[in-house]
Amino acid sequence: MATTQLSDVVVPEEFTDYQVANSVEKTALYQSGALAKNAAISDQLGAGAASFTVPFWLDLGNTEANVVNDDPAAFSVPNKIGSGKQVVRKSYLHNSWSAMNLASELSGSDAVARVKSRVLDYWNRQWQRRVIGSLRGVLANNIETAVTGGNDGDMVLDISALTGGAEKFSASAVIDAAATMGDRADDLVAIAMHSATYNTALKADLIQFRPDSEGKPIRTYRGLAVIVDDGMPVAAGKYTTILLGAGVVGFGATAPRIAAGTEIENLPSAGNGGGQAVLHSRFNVGIHPLGFTWVETNVVGESPTIAELSDAANWKRVVERKAVPLAYLVHKL
Repeated sequence: MATTQLSDVVVPEEFTDYQVANSVEKTALYQSGALAKNAAISDQLGAGAASFTVPFWLDLGNTEANVVNDDPAAFSVPNKIGSGKQVVRKSYLHNSWSAMNLASELSGSDAVARVKSRVLDYWNRQWQRRVIGSLRGVLANNIETAVTGGNDGDMVLDISALTGGAEKFSASAVIDAAATMGDRADDLVAIAMHSATYNTALKADLIQFRPDSEGKPIRTYRGLAVIVDDGMPVAAGKYTTILLGAGVVGFGATAPRIAAGTEIENLPSAGNGGGQAVLHSRFNVGIHPLGFTWVETNVVGESPTIAELSDAANWKRVVERKAVPLAYLVHKL
């Protein structure tokens, strides 16, 4: 009986191109609009160095306009536009899977489609976890004092110490968390929550469903797309829910510049001569929250782990609060 092997069904270059083209698009973060593919990040991933700088212009501010007159000796004084920079950290990632195990599972079905969906879905889950890790690091940095580079929690509403039900997740609490953005609260498009928080909202009939372009249901909460991920912070009964604006996290992923993005390692002697194939998958990736710069304080390896992305010491905000469409709600259930 013939058995389909990965080496028979995967063309490495085509498989890599497929993953790069479709990576991240199946995640709830991307579908909500909170995660945006960024051409500048993708372009820089193939260059040398572990990080790169993205300069940006600040807004023009709110200086009152001049009141004109007819005095020829009165000259207006032009204002200047400020600028800043964000350092984006690259990550060099890899994982691999044994063809023996996968081939037996894939026999009798569309092997190419099955392998592609398994590997692609794996990376999409990794991207979502790394985004959540980065957002946790931004939160941890924000609640630090100004002396250590934080912003005294100006992006966070913490109701967890309240009593009498005021400490629990509610529509009112979400509105108050959004209010930390002032008159930019309408920029928010999505809400990310732990599954326990989602279940609480679902039981309270606070979750609505609407069809996407393919007719599949999309979860919404007060008009915000709902992202459910158990990587959301939970500690001592306190849950953190995150409100996100459109494109608040930039994303880029490419195949490595030197190594192959997809590579099949053949081991003929494995299985007592029956042979084994190992599928290697590699990505260079950049994931970066808008308005923050990477400061590389606590990174042990060549690329940051998810835990290191969550470290407050590795982030610093470089714009005013309202320029970052993010808000955090810390609550109980």
